[in-house]
Amino acid sequence: MEKRDFMTLAGLTGLALGTLSAPARAQTQPTASAEPVLLTVTGAVGKPNRGALDHALDQMMAKQGIEFKQATTFTASSLARLPAISIRPKLEYDNKPHELSGPLLTTVLEAAGVTLQPARPIELRAVDGYNVTLTVAEIRDRQMIVATQLDGKPMGLGGLGPQWAVYDPEHIPSLKGKPLNEGFAKCPWGLYHIGVKPA
Repeated sequence: MEKRDFMTLAGLTGLALGTLSAPARAQTQPTASAEPVLLTVTGAVGKPNRGALDHALDQMMAKQGIEFKQATTFTASSLARLPAISIRPKLEYDNKPHELSGPLLTTVLEAAGVTLQPARPIELRAVDGYNVTLTVAEIRDRQMIVATQLDGKPMGLGGLGPQWAVYDPEHIPSLKGKPLNEGFAKCPWGLYHIGVKPA
């Protein structure tokens, strides 16, 4: 994956805090949660649990140009309740194999009530603004997961987490044998937002 330009440390810290703490949003969720929201799915969701973007409190999303009227949010616990699988790709950062575990991205989308038409574009966005778009068919073919654990431990913000949309490029014929940075180019770490586009 190409090196990404990061926001200033102060700006990123402030924005991350604005995204992770949202007392106003708790009123729109069906069940109250003391946990911070780690992943927000917007667009064509059929099971929303929060209302529209709050331009005052959803600072990271607002500054990255994300707009929505309703969304489905996930905490660490709600992601952990979804069926998980593990992959063991060789990572570009240390050229060593590591176990990554978490639910399939399609499972997360289904939990948000998304209709999985093969041609539907799905935008994956990281905390630094890096974003990629794949179709549902590409996500399925690549067996992409929303990894929440690296080598059996939760991934933290500031590393590759708290979520990483990732697949094993060596299991994908079109990527097998390519340089690792090319293989992982559509795998944003620090994933915090998924945008579901019209099919």
